Order: sequence, then C-alpha cells, then structure tokens
Amino acid sequence: MSRTATYHTTVSWKGEHRGHIAMGNGPEMDFSAPPDAQGHPGVLTPEDAFVAAANTCIMMMFIWAAECFKLNLLSYECRAEGTKLVELDRTETFTHIRLWPVIRVAAGGEDPAAVEARVGRALQSARKYSLVANSVKSEIVVEPTVEVTP
Repeated sequence: MSRTATYHTTVSWKGEHRGHIAMGNGPEMDFSAPPDAQGHPGVLTPEDAFVAAANTCIMMMFIWAAECFKLNLLSYECRAEGTKLVELDRTETFTHIRLWPVIRVAAGGEDPAAVEARVGRALQSARKYSLVANSVKSEIVVEPTVEVTP
C-alpha cells in the first residue's frame, strides 16, 4: 500500500534579490539569487540547494545501504557539481549533477575486493532509492573513489 509524506517550507522576501527560508524541520536561513543573476554572495542560492539536495539525499541513502550491506564505514565525503544550461531564450535547466564520493571502509579481515564490490552495490542502492535523484530530470552521475583499509 502506498503512503504519502508532506514537507513544508516558508519563504519571505527581504528586498532586492534576497529572501529568508524557514524549513519544516527547523533550520532557517537567508538565501539569494546567485551573484551572476543579480544576487548576493555568501548565502544559499536555489541552485546550491538543488545540488545539495541530490548530494545529501544520496549520502543518506548510502549510509542506510552501508548498514544493510554490513560495511564498516570509516568516512564518506562527496563533492557535487551541477551543470546548468542557459538557452538563448534565457530558460535554464540543470543538465546533470556529478557526484564524487570518497568512501573509506575497513575490510575487517574480509577480502578487500569483496568489500569493494559491496560498496559498489551499496552505491547502486543509494542511487536507486534516492528520493531526490528519482525526482529530478537531470542526469545524475556518480564517480566514486573507494578506499578499503585492512
């Protein structure tokens, strides 16, 4: 049986190209258009939030998958980059989001190749079950670096 969940945010205009967002889970912060679109530096932009949403969701799903695959996760860090296409009529689309996770796991006496294969399956699961990645039309590319320590 399917079920639903609802999430809320409230935004308010603060003048110029600035706003304030209050998220349903508690955090609040200022945001702006990016500096190249008459915005202000040093604050969250919708573009940053979009790329961050994919990056954070895939990371959280990887943490879940690492537990399911019984990986001894030592660290996970991921740089993400979203590429935006601006058409001649000024419409904009993110064409793809590229993620470069660096994942460190301990082999714990297991064959390192087998552990690395499980990391790969955990990454596939993370991508498959990521709500955000499944909800955007941009291509999601994951290029991991996996380090298995003894």
